Amino acid sequence: MSETTGVLVDAYDTLLLDLDGVVYLGKHAVPQAPEALVKARDLGVRLAFVTNNASRTPGAIAQHLSHLGIPAAPQDVVTSAQAAARLVAEHVPPGSAVLVVGGMGLRLALREHGLRPVTTALDAPAAVVQGIADNLSYGLLCEGALAVRQGAWFVAANGDTTMPTGRGEQPGNGSMSRVIATAAGVEPVVAGKPEPPLHRESMIRTRAERPLIVGDRLDTDIEGATRAGVDSLLVLTGVATPLDVLTAAPHHRPTHIAADLSGLHAPVVPVRRGSGGWTCGGWTAVWQNGELALTGEGDPVEGLRAACAATWEAVGDGQADEGAVKATLAALGR
Repeated sequence: MSETTGVLVDAYDTLLLDLDGVVYLGKHAVPQAPEALVKARDLGVRLAFVTNNASRTPGAIAQHLSHLGIPAAPQDVVTSAQAAARLVAEHVPPGSAVLVVGGMGLRLALREHGLRPVTTALDAPAAVVQGIADNLSYGLLCEGALAVRQGAWFVAANGDTTMPTGRGEQPGNGSMSRVIATAAGVEPVVAGKPEPPLHRESMIRTRAERPLIVGDRLDTDIEGATRAGVDSLLVLTGVATPLDVLTAAPHHRPTHIAADLSGLHAPVVPVRRGSGGWTCGGWTAVWQNGELALTGEGDPVEGLRAACAATWEAVGDGQADEGAVKATLAALGR
C-alpha cells in the first residue's frame, strides 16, 4: 500500500479513467464522479477516459460525459476499439479488409488507420475484430467464425466476461468472443485491458509522465496497471468488492483504494507497520492464527487499507482464503 501523504491527485499528471462502474453506470453518473473530475481538471490534471467498451465512438462517449457534467472532447477518449485498430494496422497490409463483429466504434477506428471494414467472410478479410455491440447478431458471429476458420487473424477488443450496468452485470465481449473462439478453434489476441495494447494507446495519446490508472475491476484495470508498472486507484463503485480486494493475488492489488472518485481529493492517510500490526487512521489490522483481525473505528476505506496490508503481508505471493477474512467485513460494515 502507498505511504504517500497529501492529496492523492497531486502526485499525478494524468488520470487514465475507466468509465463503466467508475464514471457512470449506464446513462447515469456515479455519485461524486462529475464533481471530482471537474475539480481535478481545474487543478491542471489531464483526464483521459480509457474504456474496454468498443461499441461507441469517442465522439459519442464525449457527448455522454458532457451531458453528465464532465466536459470532454473526443480526443480525451481512448477505447479498446482504437487499440485493436492500431494492433491490426501494424499486422496487415494497408487498405486490408477487416471483418467487424461489433459496432460503429470499431468501424470508425479501423477507417482511421486506413483499413476497410466489411461484414462478410466472402470479402476474404485479413482479420476479424470483435467488440461488444447491442445489436450483435448470430449472422455476424457466423461470418466472423467462417473468416477465422479460413485464416483471418482474430482480435478481440477486450476480454471482459461481464460489464456493469444500472441493472447489474451483463455479458461482456469476453463472453461473446467465446462463440467465435469455440466455433473456429482459435483464441483471439486481446487488445483491451489488462493487455498492453490499450495502455500503449493511452500513453501515445496522452503523453503522460506520471499516470494514475483508475478503475473498478481487479482483473482489467488493476492488473493492467501492474503489468504496465504504474500506480492504480481502485474505486468501490463498480465490480470489485472489499472481499475481492482482501483476497486478491499480487497482480490484482491496487496502489490506492477509495470509496468513489472523491477520494482523488482526499489526503492519503499512511498505512504503517507497527509492533501491534498495520494501522491506518483509527484502525489496526493483524494476522493471527491464520485469520485477519481488525479493530478500531472511522473511515471504512482506511480500515480496508489496513486489513489489506496485514493480509497481503501474511499471504505473500499467495491469496487469502475467504473464510480467513470474512469476519473483518462485518467490522467494516460490509
